[in-house]
Amino acid sequence: MRLCTYISGLWILLFFISCSSDAGSGATGESQLPDPNLEPEVQLTDEELLDLTQKETFKYFWDFAHPSSGAARERYHPSDPSNDPNTVTMGGTGFGLMAILVGIERNYVSRTQAVTRLNKIIAFLENADRFRGAWPHWLDGNTGSVRPFSPRDNGGDLVETALLAQGLICIKEYFKNGSESEQALAAKADELWKGVEWNTFTQNQNALFWHWSPSNGFDINLMIRGYNETLITYVLAAASPDYSISREVYRNGWANNGGIRASNSSYGYPLVVRHGSSQALGGPLFYSHYSFLGLNPIGLADEYVNYGNASINHSFINYNYAVENPKRFRDYGRDCWGLTASYTRNSSGGIGYTAHSPANDIGVISPTAAISSIPYTPEESIRAMRYFYKNRAKLLGPAGFYDAFSPQFNFWVADAYLAIDQGPQIIMIENYRTGFFWKLFMQNEEVKAGLNKLGFTYAN
Repeated sequence: MRLCTYISGLWILLFFISCSSDAGSGATGESQLPDPNLEPEVQLTDEELLDLTQKETFKYFWDFAHPSSGAARERYHPSDPSNDPNTVTMGGTGFGLMAILVGIERNYVSRTQAVTRLNKIIAFLENADRFRGAWPHWLDGNTGSVRPFSPRDNGGDLVETALLAQGLICIKEYFKNGSESEQALAAKADELWKGVEWNTFTQNQNALFWHWSPSNGFDINLMIRGYNETLITYVLAAASPDYSISREVYRNGWANNGGIRASNSSYGYPLVVRHGSSQALGGPLFYSHYSFLGLNPIGLADEYVNYGNASINHSFINYNYAVENPKRFRDYGRDCWGLTASYTRNSSGGIGYTAHSPANDIGVISPTAAISSIPYTPEESIRAMRYFYKNRAKLLGPAGFYDAFSPQFNFWVADAYLAIDQGPQIIMIENYRTGFFWKLFMQNEEVKAGLNKLGFTYAN
């Protein structure tokens, strides 16, 4: 009798254990048991958390920059430093120029150290391959020779060039009233971006085209048209003193004569602009980051679009998609969100690359997505940063938070970095804290002239 009672009690106990386990592994992936991978709880204030994220991310562009050129490596894999160590990226280098200014402002490096490093980078850019004044997507960090991004993409990349020029303009503005050597640095940076022959990338049409090379010409024939990450290209093309485009090139090319506008809403937020195949819920979040590192979207509007509304709403739609979590991925929610282009988990469990978005959601979160959205979604972004920090044993590496991870797949982590994902984090945090780059870039006289030419209104 006692044995039967014991067995019966054991089954009841097992039943309740099973139910408790099931209850703790529902759609949100919240567990009632402590995660052995979590670090002991450390309470950081919001400011301390922002300080930590900026300081650690800065290392990508300082400690792990290319040693010969000082430019930003395309990628850095701590566990395999021999992985493509000499390919440097022009867009990422533009972000790196801006990150170094944060380093000065936040006392990570001295002003003298920064000027020395910046002069090295500027000298490299002066002597590197250029095509109609535009840099290619990739260069060899030792020689400055073009490294083809694809078989036909072996010449000038106008979008990468624009992202680099955004950083060069910030260098010019920051040092233009400094010491004699700093003013010389500012003048060189100014001369470099002004040497880009923006208007020759139109093919004599009312649009800009992304690529040109001596061997392939405009064979790729990719028109730069919104909405995506490329608005900065049209603004700088209009701002160029010697190679400017007309307002009609902007209207027909970027704005598609008004076709850029969208009328649909998600989660109560108007999408504002058309996101191509990701129309319903918006594309990857880098659309609202890259062009707006220096170009302030808040209060920025042309005859078709208010870009502040577009960026803010895009970010909140991406956030609310994670909260809804229609695919029931583990941990998605108020604290764990952010879909953008990054490394990803491929079908074999290794590292690949894709543009994550609600339309291409495979359960992989990219920390840069939520962190870089902080000017638009401050509370939501800081909550996400707390989640990333809570899981720092897995997510925080030698150059900031790793590029991507997936709680859905046993907390898989892409323990690697990409320049174009690290840069927006340190820059957008600074814009959130002080408006630093938005003030710096928007005070440039050529930028203001370009915006005026295109019919923009903007905050002064």
